[in-house]
Amino acid sequence: MSNAAIFEQYLDRFTSGDVDGAAELLDETFTFRGPMVQTDDKNDFLAGTQGLLPIVHGYEMHRMFTDGDEVCAIYDFKVETPAGAGSIAMTEWSVIMEGKLMSSRLLFDTAAFAALMPAD
Repeated sequence: MSNAAIFEQYLDRFTSGDVDGAAELLDETFTFRGPMVQTDDKNDFLAGTQGLLPIVHGYEMHRMFTDGDEVCAIYDFKVETPAGAGSIAMTEWSVIMEGKLMSSRLLFDTAAFAALMPAD
């Protein structure tokens, strides 16, 4: 399976709530850097994303680029909360080796994300 297909399978699983399936595609030493979560291992990443599971409702892929072990994807992350529904444009750059995501760096507009979150 190509690295692009592995990344898309991971994103399919994660955004459909199949955390165990998504976890199968993460290396134990998976590192993640994003605006809200920064982790240096798979279990910490999965724990840090638990709050997203009830609000994530898929994604729409716009473009994916590959270069060797690296995959860069531009997609809309679909979210639905009591405050509203919408999509947040995201760019994710991942390194994939031997069928597992080793690292990901996620970029997105945190203000757009915050606008879809319920007020405290």
